[in-house]
Amino acid sequence: MVQKAERVTGRHGKPVGNITRGTTNPNRMRRLDRWLAGPQAWRLRAAVDPLVVDLGYGASPATAVELFERLRAVRPDVRVCGIEIEPERVRLAKELERPGLSFHLGGFELPVPGKPVLVRAFNVLRQYEEDDVAAIWDLVCSRLAPGGLFIDGTCDEIGRRVSWVALGAGGPLSLSFSVRFGSFELPSDIAERLPKALIHRNIPGERIHALLQAMDQAWLAAAPMASFGKRQRWTAMCLALREAGWPVQDGPARWRLGELTVDWMAVAPPSGGYQPRGYQP
Repeated sequence: MVQKAERVTGRHGKPVGNITRGTTNPNRMRRLDRWLAGPQAWRLRAAVDPLVVDLGYGASPATAVELFERLRAVRPDVRVCGIEIEPERVRLAKELERPGLSFHLGGFELPVPGKPVLVRAFNVLRQYEEDDVAAIWDLVCSRLAPGGLFIDGTCDEIGRRVSWVALGAGGPLSLSFSVRFGSFELPSDIAERLPKALIHRNIPGERIHALLQAMDQAWLAAAPMASFGKRQRWTAMCLALREAGWPVQDGPARWRLGELTVDWMAVAPPSGGYQPRGYQP
């Protein structure tokens, strides 16, 4: 069920957004957290104020606690603030507060002291209408610290198929996939977990559709590598995509984890769709 954000621009003293289902599971966000603590760890290390927001953590604060513990290994003085728009979820989460970890009532306006260097919103925008995405992206990105990152993502119930858009203050930067080997037949199976900005764009003529088709073709072409394991086959797929001209980021160390990240320009919808103010594809 999708919802229309009634207060995307907000009203004084009112959280921005709607109460969502709040379903979650422990360890569901591990693939994204591994990316944040890996190739994106430099952002946290360089931050003057290591503030991180878990936006819309859901009915259970387990994934916010996990995020805190994982990022503390990167920056021991990290501050993780979980934000939820449903008061009872915040009340229950308060019992788990400790130095560096707190929980707050709010929405997309991010009611925390300071500007966060990382904001994670997973399985949140998926429950809104497509027309809300640009305004929500815009609002959250306006709250980022210099060099900050907003991650808008979606995953399955146990975190085996994951995708996310990473955005900076100026707009979208990249699209990432992370999958557990054995959880798919073709890479395009991830399509059902695309972020809201792209999930209805997987049709002929759209860039995201072209990428998913290219992934399938490269995966099938790499079938001879299967005898060496699925990691090697995925790595061969990523390399073939790069050689074909797709702007694939990172390298084998990340690919072997079942990750693939491409520049946003490779999948950006046509002009006028899902782009914050000032973004130029």
